Amino acid sequence: MDNNTLIIITIIGVTIALIIAIICILRHFYNKKISEKIEKLDIEKNSIASLPITPELAKIEAFLKNDKIEEMYKEWQGKLEEIREKEIPEINDMLLDTDYTLKQKDYKNINLKLSKLEIAMYKVKSDSENLLNDIRSITSSDEKNRIIITKLKADYRDLLAKFEDGKQDYRDIAPSIAVQFENINKRFELFEKAMSKNDFAEVTKILRVIDEMLKHMAVVLDEVPSIVLLATEILPSKIKELKATYKKMTDDNYPLDYMNIEYNINEANSKIQDIITRCKMLNLEDSLFELKVLSDYFDTTFADLEKEKINRENYDNINKIYIAKSARTNKIVSEMFSKIPELKKSYNLSDTDIEIFSNVRDDLNTLNEDYKLLMSYTGNHAFAYSQLTKEIENLIVRLERIESHLDLSMDSIGNMKEDEGRAREQLNEILEILKESSNKMRDVTLPVTPKSYYVERDEAASAVKEIVRELEKKPITIAILNTRVDTARDLALKLLAKTKELIKNANFAEFAIVYGNRYRNSVEGLDKNLTYAEVLFNKGEYRKSLELTINCLNRIEPGIYEKLINLYIANK
Repeated sequence: MDNNTLIIITIIGVTIALIIAIICILRHFYNKKISEKIEKLDIEKNSIASLPITPELAKIEAFLKNDKIEEMYKEWQGKLEEIREKEIPEINDMLLDTDYTLKQKDYKNINLKLSKLEIAMYKVKSDSENLLNDIRSITSSDEKNRIIITKLKADYRDLLAKFEDGKQDYRDIAPSIAVQFENINKRFELFEKAMSKNDFAEVTKILRVIDEMLKHMAVVLDEVPSIVLLATEILPSKIKELKATYKKMTDDNYPLDYMNIEYNINEANSKIQDIITRCKMLNLEDSLFELKVLSDYFDTTFADLEKEKINRENYDNINKIYIAKSARTNKIVSEMFSKIPELKKSYNLSDTDIEIFSNVRDDLNTLNEDYKLLMSYTGNHAFAYSQLTKEIENLIVRLERIESHLDLSMDSIGNMKEDEGRAREQLNEILEILKESSNKMRDVTLPVTPKSYYVERDEAASAVKEIVRELEKKPITIAILNTRVDTARDLALKLLAKTKELIKNANFAEFAIVYGNRYRNSVEGLDKNLTYAEVLFNKGEYRKSLELTINCLNRIEPGIYEKLINLYIANK
């Protein structure tokens, strides 16, 4: 056998030994754990057996004064006997069997037996503890009930003192409260009788009833003063005030039927009487809440009535404004429609202009009918002024819209009249411009007046005749008239400018030729040019004559144009 084989065998042997050792250690710990559980369960069994059930049960003998306690005593004895004679011995047997199974290393069944043992242990422990608690509920009830009744009596005295100190606040409800205190006091007497008979079931009921009665009494003492104050003073005062206010406003023709005030007052009185009746029986369920709701209703109603007064004032003011505006608009529309035939004769009104007027009149007639309907609603007092105010505000808006359309229509007619008047004024201005042109031409002596001047003068005169012709037409078409006026004005101004330029060029050309004569014989070629300039001047071509003369003289005297202008102005 070589070394490698020997090493392998050694390793395998060591591994097997280690596995066996680990298994033995794990089994040891497992056995120890199970053993500890069994030991713990045995200790728990002993603690159950040592519960002081027997001493507590012995105390019951002192309470055996009625059949019910005696019956319970016999039942508890039976349960104790079953636990001592049957359940605990069975636990002992199961403990021994489980321990024996562990020693036999019967790991297959040990867990099952241990689980059954734990279940049985839980059951006997639960039964024992419940039995002990049931017994103690009787043996300790005397002390416990005394503690409870002492606290309840203290609460009773506190509540009674509170009632006596503020008895005047409870008014008619005070006798009912006093009776209830007597009833509670009687329950204390019943408690003592039940305790003397060891009737603990009845004692428990009495304690519960006393506790509930005291809690209810605490609520009664807290709420009744507020209920009485609201039901007998505050609300009756508000009802009285509301009745007076309602009567005054209805006498002043306020439409208040929609508020159902009289019906609500009757319902409130019924509710108050019902609450007082229930309160005398100390039935306070929702009473304070209902009274506060009624109080809030009256406060809200007063606020609504004040708003109605404000709304009426607003309505009256807006109505006055509407009446004034409506009267003015109706008058204007009526007058305008009465003048339409005359306007048609005077001006060439379009279908659109007539349609706008018709629409305005139709809208105004509809608005007038709606206003009459609103006045009928106002007169029969069927609607609140808040609603009537909204309606008349809408009518005001519609009236303002109609006024806007009417203004546009009137502006259109007004513009036609203004355009006619402006055309007549501008005709006079144009005639003045033409007269000025004629006067200027008459003030100067020209060898020839250009034909183009006469053409422009005739065009301006013809345009003036067109204005006169349009003004004499019936009806007048304003658009055409304005076009004629614009054309004639432009031609007249053009003629005036032409006249001024013609006279200026003629005079300046003559002045330049006269100035150039001084150089006519001394400068070669100048005589020929000046002679041609004179020919142009005599033919009426004054601008060309001026330009030729200036060009010739500029060769002799550079800058001659500015010099001649200055001399020309100085000589004038």
